[in-house]
This record gives sequence, structure tokens and C-alpha cells, in this order.
Amino acid sequence: MILDQNIDFSKLRTYRLDRVKKELEKQNIEACILFDPVNVRYALDTTNMSVYNLHNLTRYCFVPVNGPTILYEYFGCEYHAKHLNLIDEIRPAITWDYFSHGDQAEKELKKWVNDIKDLSKYFKNKKIAIDVINGPAVTALNKEGIEVVDAKSVLEQARVIKSPEELKCIKEAVKVVEIGVTRMREELRAGMTENQLWSILHKTNIEYGGEWIEGRLLASGHRTNPWMQQCSHKVIESGELVTFDTDTVASYGYLADFSRAFVEGNKFSDYQKKLYSIAVEQINHNSELIKPGLSFKEFLSKCYKLPEPYYGNRYPAIVHGTGLCDEWPFIKWNTDGGEQSGQFEKDMTISVEAYVGEVGGKEGVKLEQQFHVGENGLELLSHHPLENL
Repeated sequence: MILDQNIDFSKLRTYRLDRVKKELEKQNIEACILFDPVNVRYALDTTNMSVYNLHNLTRYCFVPVNGPTILYEYFGCEYHAKHLNLIDEIRPAITWDYFSHGDQAEKELKKWVNDIKDLSKYFKNKKIAIDVINGPAVTALNKEGIEVVDAKSVLEQARVIKSPEELKCIKEAVKVVEIGVTRMREELRAGMTENQLWSILHKTNIEYGGEWIEGRLLASGHRTNPWMQQCSHKVIESGELVTFDTDTVASYGYLADFSRAFVEGNKFSDYQKKLYSIAVEQINHNSELIKPGLSFKEFLSKCYKLPEPYYGNRYPAIVHGTGLCDEWPFIKWNTDGGEQSGQFEKDMTISVEAYVGEVGGKEGVKLEQQFHVGENGLELLSHHPLENL
């Protein structure tokens, strides 16, 4: 499969950076510093060692409402982003973590703080939004009169509405993952391990330029209940249920997030059929409710009522946003504090979730569909077919 080349990356990048700046203005913030590689990618469409930089503060960017956009790149990698014209300047990152500097970390932190003080001419109210930061850095900035506020709400709100170019990227990401899921279904057989089956999705994603998978949520047989067990060396046996959640950051860095459940040998037992049918019923009921303008509170008042035997094992989200990864909103059951304000909006992309497994039961089914919120309702994005029971 050749990925869709009809994507205007100039439009994609301009739209996303503009969304960040407009959300900063909306929240009365003049600038942000982004360390989360997903947020850096959203703002500037540049990526480098993303998983490494998820747990090391070694790459970041400065985005002001008015002023130069600056990428602070990992040592020796400044050339990676030179083709991106929305980046006004590329500098080597200043790091202050113990891993990189040992007992010299405090000295490096002072260098970083001095650099931020120099940038403060672009945020004259002395308030800076940062998405990921450690305690010593916050303390050091506060001592210099610079207030640190959370950039997560800025970026989550910026990312929530997708442009036409983003929707193209998401559809291509889902296509790649559906190839992997089809291969998984074709190669599923008794005697292979969960890890062997899961590796097929990884291999396919990498083949087509995908990036990483957020978790290892694949389980078989008795390990399907309760849910959230990571895949293992367990051998899949004949007639066992196998269920998984893709959670795959695929083409162009966008997330394909849907879940499927198969049975080895393709012959569902009556018990397996019952679980599967309830999961399908939940997803269909909830997805039929959603349209632009529906508040989250109204949705929760009308959403599917999971039968009591399965409620104790419920999945934490009923619906959540998707984009470069899982995104706001995260809509929980009423009993779990699902009272947040907000509403579904046109051009959100979301996943609708279901997990059905009795408390103490021997198996469970995880299903999930990914959608685009269109003008009149939902457009299905995850086209890999559900089972015809």
C-alpha cells in the first residue's frame, strides 16, 4: 500500500501552530515551552527519538504568541528540522538532568533558567506555560519571578479540532493498522504466544513508517478477564478468545485506536457470543447518540447502561478523543466522576469504548471503534469488520 501523498503539509503545519497560538491567547498566556514530544510534533511537526524524549528533558521548543519560534534540539541533531520554515531558530538544547550531568546538573539548570529569562521579553507578564517539567526547574523559575502554568490544557484544546489535512493523515494511519490487524487475524493459531501475535502489528506499523505502540494490551483465554493485562509468553490455545487494543501511533504520527476480539479457530462459544454481542450493543448505542453540540453531561444521561454483572469490570473511558495520541476529552462513567463540562464538536476524532467481562468471569471482550465527528453524526474510521456471529 502506498500512503496518500495528497496531503498538504504546509497547510497541516500552519493550521496546527496557529491553533496553539490562538489557544494561548484565549487563555491569556503569551508563550509556552513544550517538552512532550507529541506536543512538539503538533506545534512544529518535528520529531526526533520520541520515546527517549518522553522520559528525558533533552528536547523542547519555545512558542510565543508574538516572537520567534525556537526549537531546542538534541545535541548534534540540529540539522533534522532545517527544512521546516515555521521554525525561526534552532538551538542546542540545554539539559539539566542527573543522567546527563551527574553532580553538575544544578550548574546546567542555571544556564537553562538564564536562557528562559532572556526569552521573557516575549512573555512580559512573566507567566510561561510548560507541559512537562521537574520540580527543581519550577522552583528556579519561580525564584526569578517567572510563574509556571500548565500547558496541557492549551495543547489539549488546540489539538481537539482536526483540519482536513489531519483527517487525511488519520485515515492513512488507520489503514496501516488495519493491514496489521488483518494479518493478525490470518496468522492467529493455537500454539503461538500472545507476544508472537502482537509482534505482527508492530512489524506492520514499522514497515509503513509508523512509530510506536502506546501499550501491550493483548490477552487470550483467562487473561482477557479482567482487562488491562499486558501480552505475555502465554500460549494461545484452541478455541480461546483473543482480544486487543491497537493504540498505535502510525503514519504521520497519528493514532489508530480501535479494539477487536477474535477466537482461535473462528468458532465462538455461546458464552463468547454473549459477551461480544453486549460489547457491540454498547458501542452502537453510544455512537448513535453522538453529534456536534451534544454535551458530555447529556451524553452520560443517555449512554448505554452496562448490565450489573459486568459493571465492576467496566473500562474507565466510555469515549475519548484521538489525534497524535489519546486526547481530550476522556469521558468516564457517572460513578467515576464523569461530570466534566464540554460538548462534542464537529471535526473532533474520537474512540468509543466497550469492555464486557463478568466480575470473576473466565473471559472478556474488548471492542472499540474510531470515528470522526461529522456535521450530522459520526463517520466510521475503523473499517476492519466486526465478527459476524
